[in-house]
Amino acid sequence: MQVFSTFEYSSYIELAVSELEKKGIKKEDIFIVSLNNRTENRRIFDSLHRADGVSLIDLGMALATAFSVIGASIGFKLSWGPIYWGIISAFIGFILGLGIKLFMFKVIRKNQRLLRGKHSEVKLIVDCHTLDAEVVEQTLWKNLALGVSKVLYILTTFKISVSG
Repeated sequence: MQVFSTFEYSSYIELAVSELEKKGIKKEDIFIVSLNNRTENRRIFDSLHRADGVSLIDLGMALATAFSVIGASIGFKLSWGPIYWGIISAFIGFILGLGIKLFMFKVIRKNQRLLRGKHSEVKLIVDCHTLDAEVVEQTLWKNLALGVSKVLYILTTFKISVSG
């Protein structure tokens, strides 16, 4: 059985490994992989085939709606009328909302990521017997693993015969 877990890069990984070795898991059965940090900046605009879940136009649409209602209401007293002023104020609201979201994404979130020092995760894979899996899992949880999963694998050999 293999037990997979993820950790933040910290000293808890070493504590977990040393505790597993004390419980009888051999060094050869413990595999640690560190993931590399992202070197390029994230793209702001999504493409047709890829989206990251960050919406830039949601605030723009909300402000466009609010501004168009207000602009149309005021437009009854102005010379161009409510339709033109509703469209003009909707456009202004959308541009304002888009500008706010771009500022938040480019400046504020970038500074937050730099301050937090976004570190990559470390994957820890333990190859153990089925009987030891529960002990290994509890040890990993006790040492602040972000996630743990057990995978049971069965080795089988296939005999291929070719008849001719």
